[in-house]
Amino acid sequence: MSSRLRRTLFSLVVFFVACGFAGVFISQRVGAQSSTDESVFRDSLKSFSSVYQIVADNYAEPLTGDKPDIAIYDGAIPGMLRTLDPHSNFYDPKAYAKMREDQHGKYYGVGMVIQPQNNKIVVVYPYENTPSFKAGLRPGDVILSVDGKSTSNMNSEEVANMLKGPRGTHVKLSVNREGSSAPLSFDLVRDEIPHPSVDLKYEIKPGIGYVHITQFQETTGREFSDAVDSFGDLKGLVLDLRGNPGGLLTEAVAVCDKLLSRGQIIVSQRGRAYPEQIYRATHGNGGRDFPVIVLVNHGTASAAEIVSGALQDHDRAIVVGEITFGKGLVQTVYPLSENTGLALTTYHYYTPSGRLIQRNYNGVSLYDYYYNHDQPQDTKDREVKLTDSGRTVYGGGGITPDYKIDTPKSNHFEDLLSAHNVFFNFTKHYLANRTVEKNFQVDDQVMQAFKQFLTEQNIAYTDQDFNGAGVMDWVKTNIAADIMTSQFGQLQGLRIRAAWDPMIAQAVSYMPQAAALEQNAVKSNVAKQTARNNGPAAQ
Repeated sequence: MSSRLRRTLFSLVVFFVACGFAGVFISQRVGAQSSTDESVFRDSLKSFSSVYQIVADNYAEPLTGDKPDIAIYDGAIPGMLRTLDPHSNFYDPKAYAKMREDQHGKYYGVGMVIQPQNNKIVVVYPYENTPSFKAGLRPGDVILSVDGKSTSNMNSEEVANMLKGPRGTHVKLSVNREGSSAPLSFDLVRDEIPHPSVDLKYEIKPGIGYVHITQFQETTGREFSDAVDSFGDLKGLVLDLRGNPGGLLTEAVAVCDKLLSRGQIIVSQRGRAYPEQIYRATHGNGGRDFPVIVLVNHGTASAAEIVSGALQDHDRAIVVGEITFGKGLVQTVYPLSENTGLALTTYHYYTPSGRLIQRNYNGVSLYDYYYNHDQPQDTKDREVKLTDSGRTVYGGGGITPDYKIDTPKSNHFEDLLSAHNVFFNFTKHYLANRTVEKNFQVDDQVMQAFKQFLTEQNIAYTDQDFNGAGVMDWVKTNIAADIMTSQFGQLQGLRIRAAWDPMIAQAVSYMPQAAALEQNAVKSNVAKQTARNNGPAAQ
């Protein structure tokens, strides 16, 4: 066993034994666990270490190279944790570093997204106002070398690590670009690359703001507050949390704090080994009220469900979309040796009305738990709670929206175009020898060029394929979004897709209902405050 793995295993054993001692100490006060649990658990961990040692000593082939890391980091430890619940997890050094980077919302590098395509490393898009964007790198550029080292046989993670580095240092790239007769050279100076969690904010119509939050990281509360303040006199807000996997609890609380009244409960955490923690709005919205629509889907999880549930329970927002993921288990991340970490479930989340967010995972495979969550849920077996005004809401299975809006379903032709990455590749082809202006529109001439490109790529189609319900609008939106992203930056592409998005359009249509809910909530809060002020006087 390598010294590195030995230290990691030792840290895990010490950690779990410490947890065992703590569990016994607490159980003596609450009667939650047998006095023999700690010794049994410690013996099990010794057996685990002994099994690995037997494998290391006697396996048919020596455990060299990456095999020990794979056996422990990808096999034994995750397997052990997944018998507890779907979210307790072990982070190897790479995953732990990535998690911390995501939480910080920034890193040092050149600022672009890359991915493998046809055994090449391709630029998906550069982040706006970063070294790669300012230097003129484009989506579709193929990275041939970094600092003279060929990227052949490298994966995207290896290339990304070469692009990252200390601020102010140089990195040289050689890229192939469609339409260029020779490779292009770029000398980039690394800088701090902010990765904002609010990737799109704009006024859908006068007075109606739209904010999309991708995840909850250390900057989210400030970003959301700045976005709301930038709209001026708001008449309504659409908060889009679709696909948001969650993140930092403190930032979810900060987002709610911007919308709720001071003192209102946002979420509570309850666990076996720790006292209940209740989070409240400490600053509040300062009396600035406006209708709020929260847009969610099956990918809305964890911290994003906390925001959705708190605003729904206090009748501060109408939630529309699909039933959310149902992730209400709270993980505490414990740093271990060798830059590894352990995310262990320590609490459950509950909304202000007392709803448990977590859905049932007993007897469900890990695959079905994560990827087969689009089945309708029967509310008859779920706990029933009431919002502040007495509306019925359901617990134990994510956040159920007040109004259902389904994610648009794609047809076979749309799936075919997406599978072949057609829009991305057409953009490279179309912009190889031309540029476009910001008033670019996908007209008949552009569509003819697109259809010719499909033919050249041996992608079969018929005119009827383009005449399906909504297909032509979808095609034109994707063409325009990718071309504008390549020419002017990611923000332009996001705006185009949001302007087309039928779920956003339908969400906005519920603004009158949100306005009525908000007015009733304000009246209810005033009445409660008056009742408190007029309570019985001291005798």
